[in-house]
Amino acid sequence: MALTDLAWAVTQMRAGDRIRLDDTLFAAFEAASSPHSLRALRSDLEAFDLWCRRTGRIALPATPQVVADYLDARAGQGAKPASLARYKASIAKIHQLLDLKDPTQAELVKLTLRAIKRAQGSAQAQARPLRFKGPVRDVAADAPRGLNIRALLDSCGDTLPELRDRALLSTAYDSGLRASELVAIQVEHIEEATDPEARLLGIPRTKSDPEGEGATAFLSPRSVRAVTAWLEAAGIAAGPLFRRVQVRRIRARPAVPGEPVGRMDADGRWAWRRSDGIPAQPARVDYDVGTAALHPGSIGPLYRAIIRRAFARGALPDLTAEDLAHLLQGISAHSTRVGLNQDLFVSGEELAGIMDALRWKSPRMPLAYNRNLSAEQGAVGRLMRKLE
Repeated sequence: MALTDLAWAVTQMRAGDRIRLDDTLFAAFEAASSPHSLRALRSDLEAFDLWCRRTGRIALPATPQVVADYLDARAGQGAKPASLARYKASIAKIHQLLDLKDPTQAELVKLTLRAIKRAQGSAQAQARPLRFKGPVRDVAADAPRGLNIRALLDSCGDTLPELRDRALLSTAYDSGLRASELVAIQVEHIEEATDPEARLLGIPRTKSDPEGEGATAFLSPRSVRAVTAWLEAAGIAAGPLFRRVQVRRIRARPAVPGEPVGRMDADGRWAWRRSDGIPAQPARVDYDVGTAALHPGSIGPLYRAIIRRAFARGALPDLTAEDLAHLLQGISAHSTRVGLNQDLFVSGEELAGIMDALRWKSPRMPLAYNRNLSAEQGAVGRLMRKLE
């Protein structure tokens, strides 16, 4: 049986023939894992193996000392505790798949990781939120300000790429989907809702639902209008909802007048005629819509492009160029998910409702996303506003 892709990567790490690969087990593991998880695992293993080769260590089987040194080295290169925990988990997983003793369970490795967390802190950098009205206190009554989704949506024009951008951003905010889940949307996933102007979005699989039990998100009339306009303009009836749009700009071309053209006839005599010339060609822009879904890695850059375009068109009047540069550093594909989470919080939704809407299994992340807002709206924040 041919080695699977992951098993092939492992063969680059092993020392001689002392380690036996169970191809059936590796194939089963790949079938049970998401493509994203497999890519991350392979990337982690290749990085670990490269470090071992450079430092003269043995990657498989690894000793607790080797793993501890590797984590220290990666921390010295700027890796955060969350990334180090993933590297540790990847090393553990490959040892388990090869039926080798797991070196990450040693006390030395645990203490090393704990020491790094103590020195660095374990707080993760949070994506900058894209809230519907921006950083407002009352999402219903306050006017939009700063970086806000309403202004971004309003600034999108009627060209094919901008129709897609408006539908993408509006859907992303309504659903709170992650990038991989957003690009996986098919036209067939959109279903009728009780409200004739709204729709329901079937979500076959999410990060927290690897076995595909499925979930449902609500699409507002605003998103439905944006998606409908995009589908009609792009001529999409089925398949991936959000696709690449290739832009081809055709330059203007002046007319070429006709002129006498000499031709030799069958008897060797010259005959003269006048060419018709070439008519003028105005400048135009052509769009080609792809058949495949956008790549998850393109969502963050698309958000940043939408923001830059809106700023250039004057749609974000209370931001300076310096403000924009600072804000863009934190914008990622996760920004709409964080923004929806925060808007739900400030609108008074309970934690259980927020977790259900955003399909979280644990309260850790929604609480982390709302930490700053909790400080503003907590007991001290309410008191200080009364004392003003």
